[in-house]
Amino acid sequence: MMAEVEMVAVIAYDVSRPATRRRVSAVLEEGMARVQKSVFEARMTRRQARRVFRRVEALLEEGDSARLYMITAAGLEKCRQSGGPPFPEEGPFWLL
Repeated sequence: MMAEVEMVAVIAYDVSRPATRRRVSAVLEEGMARVQKSVFEARMTRRQARRVFRRVEALLEEGDSARLYMITAAGLEKCRQSGGPPFPEEGPFWLL
């Protein structure tokens, strides 16, 4: 069996109620980096990302929304950013 490839996962959400918003962000903060108020990124496999996304979905109420984007290495080369934290590094690293 081939190992799953890690990609950059991006989860963005729009949640109305503050209590629900806090619960959603708490789930995402467990393994992802906040890059904007309601946008999180991390390197993970599709399976890991789907697992996190399902946890977020379970918290959403009527009118709320969430999106999961998986960015491949080729797609990441085309991404651009200005300010904020860098895209998640490939491979292990130490944050000091």
